[in-house]
Amino acid sequence: MKQPSLALGALLGGLTSLPVMALSYLAEQLVGLPFVPFAIFDWLARVLPGDVVTLGIDAMVELIISLNLGPTSEAAKSLEKLLALLLFLFLGVVLGTAVAWATRRAPEQGRQMGVMLGFATFFFLVLVTLSQEFSGNPLLAVIWLAILLISWGSTLGALLAGPVMAPADDETRRARRDLLLKLAGGSVGVALGAWGLGRLLAGQAEATGAGRPLAELQPTPAATATRKADPMSAATLRDQVAAAPGTRPELTANEAFYRIDINTRPPVAEKESWRLEVAGLFTNPGSLTLEELMAYPAITQPITLSCISNRVGGDLIGTSNWTGVRLRDLVMDLGLRPEARSLYLEAADGFYESVGLMDIMDPRTLLVYGMNGETLPLDHGFPLRVYIPNRYGMKQPKWIVKMTALDGEGRGYWVDRGWSKEARPQIVSVIDTVATGQPAADGRIPIGGIAWAGDRGIQKVELQFDGGEWVEATLRTPPLSPLTWVQWRYDWVAPPGSHTIRVRATDGTGLLQTEEEQGVRPDGATGYHSQRVRI
Repeated sequence: MKQPSLALGALLGGLTSLPVMALSYLAEQLVGLPFVPFAIFDWLARVLPGDVVTLGIDAMVELIISLNLGPTSEAAKSLEKLLALLLFLFLGVVLGTAVAWATRRAPEQGRQMGVMLGFATFFFLVLVTLSQEFSGNPLLAVIWLAILLISWGSTLGALLAGPVMAPADDETRRARRDLLLKLAGGSVGVALGAWGLGRLLAGQAEATGAGRPLAELQPTPAATATRKADPMSAATLRDQVAAAPGTRPELTANEAFYRIDINTRPPVAEKESWRLEVAGLFTNPGSLTLEELMAYPAITQPITLSCISNRVGGDLIGTSNWTGVRLRDLVMDLGLRPEARSLYLEAADGFYESVGLMDIMDPRTLLVYGMNGETLPLDHGFPLRVYIPNRYGMKQPKWIVKMTALDGEGRGYWVDRGWSKEARPQIVSVIDTVATGQPAADGRIPIGGIAWAGDRGIQKVELQFDGGEWVEATLRTPPLSPLTWVQWRYDWVAPPGSHTIRVRATDGTGLLQTEEEQGVRPDGATGYHSQRVRI
């Protein structure tokens, strides 16, 4: 019997991983079982040290920017999914290599070696996949993974100990090549067929109730919390100063809002079965349905939210009308006990964060179930997330399933991994557009963008051209609310040639944005945004 090469084992392991992936995907779409490649990837993201995860995030963002792959969060999620598939393909290569190595050591027991390694792979992946949240039956998941993974190992063992490795003359070598080609074609065919059927069924896995008009579900209209404009100044500026062409909209559409979280795909929830579990230091613990939460007085606040990993001038920031119940009203109604000092929030994906007493009692802090007039989209936390003013998104869990009142300080997912404990926003100012192709009536070139400083507001935005004096831009005030970015505009008399434009902002307390360049970890990026243009 010819000894199997490790390279052949690696090839067969990689080829046979394709139908295994596709069948796992089909089982996910049919009965809600975990998709193994994504479960492994998500597990790694949770168990690896924070520095390693941050290094991976930085490398991914650098790649997206350098190759201009599109909106950062959308491209990042696509890359994560691709990496998850490649990681499973690599696992197949490793499994095939291991079966070939075992078969070389015990040629007469190749099939048994494959079964044993299939068992080992099964036990490892069962532990990994069942550690992740999924909507299917755990017992069914164990049975399915056992069949899928042990069959995989057994097939590899049979191939490497059977006809593929039998002694051969010229005729049997041709037959062996034909067998390998048929194996490759069959693997790809099964993979494409199962994957295609899974895609047809994919729509059935969406959450029931996500993205529906709030008017269909809310018992009473939501009150809107916005800033009252000064009719003699701010309102006049807002009415008379148009945004520069190319400036991002004041409100971000749901489908354009950035998504950063710890999942390749968001957890799926159904409105009818979802509950918010209330535990800890409450007089009336228990659970609440979405309908019961929506029965409380609803508040809608225009809010800007930014990811702490947003780079200077990055796109991981957006503004929406968020609708929900004041957290203060809810916890008081549930009987928050005097010794309580924080709320520990747990999400369906394993994310967790704590809200201190000061933020709990802030009337702007909301348990959010609505976004731009609809229930939360699945990607953005359906059915429930939290909004805490003047904090980056890392402090704002989505897909909340439990809140526990504690008598001390609770933990935070990203805080435990070395990021900022407070996560207060840095002052942000961005040049969105230098509209060289759309000059104003007087020939000046409109420049526009946004500025934001959490709940501190923006007092002033200034521009600098080619290292010269700073000149003040016009703010389109009032902003949508005290919690949102403000648009700004400057009409530039532009001389011909190449120019470098920089922007800076001063927040509502009078603090000037820092010029010092700092990376995103641990407190958020700082520095001035700039653009080079040629006139």
